[in-house]
Amino acid sequence: QALKYNLVLFCNLKPFVSLVMFLSPPHSPILRRIPDITKNTMSNSEQLLSINDHDFTMRPGFGGPAVPVGVDVQVESLDTISEVDMDFTMTLYIRHYWKDERLSFHSTTNKSMTFDGRLVKKIWVPDMFFVHSKKSFTHDTTTDNVMLRVYPDGKVLYSQRVTVTSMCSMDLSRFPLDTQTCSLEIESYAYTDDDLMLYWKKGNNSLSTDENISLSQFLIQEFQTTSKLAFYSSTGWYNRLYITFTLRRHIFFFLLQTYFPATLMVMLSWVSFWIDRRAVPARVPLGITTVLTMSTIITGVNASMPRVSYIKAVDIYLWVSFVFVFLSVIEYAAVNYLSTVQERKEKKLRERLPCTCGMTHPGVMGSYSEEDVNNTGNYGCMLEENGAMKQQRMMVHLDIEENNQITGHVGSSAYSSMWVDTHAIDKYSRVIFPGSYTLFNIIYWSCYL
Repeated sequence: QALKYNLVLFCNLKPFVSLVMFLSPPHSPILRRIPDITKNTMSNSEQLLSINDHDFTMRPGFGGPAVPVGVDVQVESLDTISEVDMDFTMTLYIRHYWKDERLSFHSTTNKSMTFDGRLVKKIWVPDMFFVHSKKSFTHDTTTDNVMLRVYPDGKVLYSQRVTVTSMCSMDLSRFPLDTQTCSLEIESYAYTDDDLMLYWKKGNNSLSTDENISLSQFLIQEFQTTSKLAFYSSTGWYNRLYITFTLRRHIFFFLLQTYFPATLMVMLSWVSFWIDRRAVPARVPLGITTVLTMSTIITGVNASMPRVSYIKAVDIYLWVSFVFVFLSVIEYAAVNYLSTVQERKEKKLRERLPCTCGMTHPGVMGSYSEEDVNNTGNYGCMLEENGAMKQQRMMVHLDIEENNQITGHVGSSAYSSMWVDTHAIDKYSRVIFPGSYTLFNIIYWSCYL
């Protein structure tokens, strides 16, 4: 607003100024301009900082004790975390603090001077790099995001805005009920601990984060800073700073996309236990459909995961669910096979024994039952009772004494029981399958939650 006011004032007074300049003598004070301090060689920043008087290829205090360089970091965003690539991407402001007496200057106001990245290339700065990083860069829009601030006593603040993609070794044995710990490591590339001492400037308070940082799959539980010494056999010991953060994965997404569909498929396979065993077109497609659906779920989960050599928690759940679905198909195969075998035996028995209703055949002990024809393996006779036809079932047991011959039986082998109740298999399955799967879920969630 002040600039706009001055421009308007200048435009209004321009004719008057022109007249004054025309009438004024050449050496009049009116024509004297304010000197441009940027043209004053004595105030040039490079001369003021004596940059040309020193060799900045060497560290401050070369030959003396190690230069202490304090570091603090502000995390702007935690962008992505990839289980497939085993890495994470983070954008941060990293600031370095040190003292270089070669940059000290005289100032009556004791104020600092701030520069951009052009001066950074002419002085000494710590040669920091990110250990285990796959890719990193300094932002350059609209200009290099670099700031250099120099104080009269030679203290220096050097700040950069950096995005780095670094390796994170993840243990996925509890996926998706896992908690991951990743770290970003900062270290000097050339200077050992004899020349440069890295430390967190404010201790545990050296790391600050944006309150709006959030991830779709993870909950950020903790950020912390640590420092250690790293040894390289060829070059020596180096100071290394760590930014460690702990992430806990959100489970709700996987409950909706993986666990619930798998559980529903297992429950759907139990429906076949209530379908009549003779309904082959109903029970077989139901079993095959559930098996194929479970295979699709397993394939979809593994497609988005790295090919690790160990078993993950989700693998245990999906494969156990797959086994339950597969066993339901095998159960019907067993029922159908035993029913077929039983029908063949009944057919042979009916051919050898005459129809006996209400009487006992020699060597044959008869009993009556009101159960359905498919629940028993006996033959039946139609009797007239109260003017209606009622089917009576008789369970036949053959009890042949050794070395005895019974009329109507051919061969020396004896049946301890001619009948296997195939419907009992379905009845037991209706209890055993749900009970076992419920027990598995209790054990599974108690172990991993």
